[in-house]
Amino acid sequence: MIASIRQQYNSTFTNEAYQQFLQSIYDTFHHVPAFRISETPIFIDKVLKEKLFDACNEISEQISRPDFKHKSEGAIIPKYKVENEDDHTLFLQMDFGICVETDGTLSPKLVEIQGFPSLYFYQDLLAEKYREHFDIPDDYIHLFQGLNQDSYRALLRKNIIGSSKPENVVLLEIQPDKQTTRIDFLCTQQHLGLAVKCISEIKKEGRDLFYIDEKGKKIGIERIYNRVIFDELDHYPDLPREFYFKDEVNVEWAGHPNWFFRISKHTLPFLKSQYIPETRFLSDVREVPEDLHNYVLKPLYSFAGSGVLMNLNRFDLHSIKESENYILQRKVKYASCIATPNEPAKCEVRMLMIWEPGAPRPKLVTNLVRMSKGEMVGVKYNRDKDWVGASVGFFE
Repeated sequence: MIASIRQQYNSTFTNEAYQQFLQSIYDTFHHVPAFRISETPIFIDKVLKEKLFDACNEISEQISRPDFKHKSEGAIIPKYKVENEDDHTLFLQMDFGICVETDGTLSPKLVEIQGFPSLYFYQDLLAEKYREHFDIPDDYIHLFQGLNQDSYRALLRKNIIGSSKPENVVLLEIQPDKQTTRIDFLCTQQHLGLAVKCISEIKKEGRDLFYIDEKGKKIGIERIYNRVIFDELDHYPDLPREFYFKDEVNVEWAGHPNWFFRISKHTLPFLKSQYIPETRFLSDVREVPEDLHNYVLKPLYSFAGSGVLMNLNRFDLHSIKESENYILQRKVKYASCIATPNEPAKCEVRMLMIWEPGAPRPKLVTNLVRMSKGEMVGVKYNRDKDWVGASVGFFE
């Protein structure tokens, strides 16, 4: 987005360097990620940086208000409600589409918000590999709040491992070896030493949980770093398991599961900001907008964009049976603002935060970028395209 840096990057880019960059990532864990990695990071200038930070601060302030828990209570599906919820989420992500204003300047618009972990460790690896293989200016950063790689990892260790031994902390997923995000699990395991386990591997005795290690030893579980997405868990009704989220057990949560619901699409209608497009629960829509083509319909409970309707008509709205489980959101028109060797790319920037126990506000720590040349950000909209996919932002 910064013309001089973009021109320099593009002019010196070679496919050979890109292939070496990819191979370096693959070689780290002898694993090929199941998603496309972009040929380029993005470069964000001070003006857009300030807007992104302002947007995060405005939204964080609203989520931090004492009445937020009351407003979000209806978001939790009763069959998934977990006991011993903490005062606030530990992980917070905000996804912003980068759009162009009428005056030609770029501005972020919130499209999603999540009270759930993202790729905290992989993003740091990705930024490191871009620096190793391409010319990234030294005064552009991917970590915020004065963090460097060591202090960033220490912050994550403090909040994920806590006072436990790493072996007594489990990163919990559904068949983690088959997940698209497996490379982040491998990074997390490398730096924290915790165990990565499928929910089917968790054993239960009374209120205690444990797993069996490679030597056949029973290892007690004190903390769970939860990466299980409930929408996905519903797709595995026959998965054999002893542990269910409703069970009363002696564990601490590094990311309590209830916040997956509390901070989600359900949150969007309650938030007000210049950085947030108009969003309403479908059940609250009394008159269908005349310009319905400028809106998108999203189910509250879906995984990886499933069920989203982009090109709406009135029949679509009237055919919805449970309108309280959908939001109608004004479309965000992403700016084609990143010059590539062919057509320009759009991007979405995810701002990653940590909200430490007892802290008044979340803390911005790093970012994740997804680049696109299609109608939406996602694999099926970018097939056979280059300079798209997973990336990271370097901020001035």
